[in-house]
Amino acid sequence: MFEFFVARRYLRAKRKQVVISVITAISVIGVAAGVMSLVIALAINNGFSSTLQRNLLGATAHVSILEKERGTGISGWEEIAAKLAKIPHVISSAPGLYDGAYLYGVGQGSGVIVKGVSVAPGSPVPDALLHPKLGGGVDALRAAMNMPGELPGIILGARLAENVGAVIDKQVHILIPNGELTPFGPRPSFPRLRVVGIFESGFFDLDNNWGFAALPVAQKLFGLEDVVNSIELRLDDIYKADEVARAAEPIIGPKFAATTWGEQNRQLLNALKTERIVTVITIGLIQIVAALNILIALIMMVMEKHRDIAILISLGARAAQIRRIFVFEGALIGSVGTVLGLIAGYTLCYFAGHYRWIRLDEQVYALSFVPFEPRALDGVWIAATAMVISLVATLYPARNATRILPAEALRYE
Repeated sequence: MFEFFVARRYLRAKRKQVVISVITAISVIGVAAGVMSLVIALAINNGFSSTLQRNLLGATAHVSILEKERGTGISGWEEIAAKLAKIPHVISSAPGLYDGAYLYGVGQGSGVIVKGVSVAPGSPVPDALLHPKLGGGVDALRAAMNMPGELPGIILGARLAENVGAVIDKQVHILIPNGELTPFGPRPSFPRLRVVGIFESGFFDLDNNWGFAALPVAQKLFGLEDVVNSIELRLDDIYKADEVARAAEPIIGPKFAATTWGEQNRQLLNALKTERIVTVITIGLIQIVAALNILIALIMMVMEKHRDIAILISLGARAAQIRRIFVFEGALIGSVGTVLGLIAGYTLCYFAGHYRWIRLDEQVYALSFVPFEPRALDGVWIAATAMVISLVATLYPARNATRILPAEALRYE
């Protein structure tokens, strides 16, 4: 194409004014820097969102059935769970029992959230217990229940076990504030448990505060009958949680409420969404600066090439062709910068994520490293945005180029 050929020659030609070449190079670098920064920033945001979501859902449910007001728990949960399991998109319906306690190990103690889970064969297993770091998982809890004379089992988070000095097959003590009911009211109990496993999810709050026990063991620890305080639904599509929660309401009745994982973690998810928007806006300003550089480079190029433009017009080039020459120049600058930015951004994301270049304080950020999760769709819209901004920057100088009068430009030639 004639216009593309001229545009490419203009960009590659040696110039009388070096500053134009410098500004052109800066424009390419600016576009590349903006694209690379957006790819990396969005990869970090995606990584945090996905990792936190995955870790949270590893221990909690997609939809939870809870009491509206704290009472005696959910009795007759087996019948309710069986009905809930028939709702479309529900792949499992399992009981859960949560409560706080204080765990003592070798001379040290720490608060713990004990969760009672079903250990019956075929029952759903929390993701955190699928691949224990040490010892066994749900099978170990079931085996401990069926061994006469043995202490009930508990599986602890890796950080929690480290804090209290707990090791596999050794006993720990738990302080339950209202664990035993007497004629004079509830009083603390100090049951002993055996550590049968240690899990590590990668999520600090979970690894530092949680322990899992068999449901009958947890009910006995907290002095309860056959009741639970939640029924947990796992779905085939987590984004169907609102739909499933609405379908569950007629089944559970007015005393209970169905809450989704999104509602339980609303503040965290909203913070990540806001951070994503702020990131796009802030780093997007780099693209605006790059567009201004393209604008300046093309304006100076029009000034430098006004005689060439006059000759082209004299030879019969139409105004639309002259405009397209400078639009193509801006497009070439934008496309080269965009390609370089995408290559640099995705390459850095791969190595930074694979080798965990950026470490974090787990107690502050809940993760031990910055996760990078670049997505192809992000690259598509980032590239498209960069190209649109680059093309918009060409409109003014391209229009100015068509206003050159051949007679005036060549009068003294």
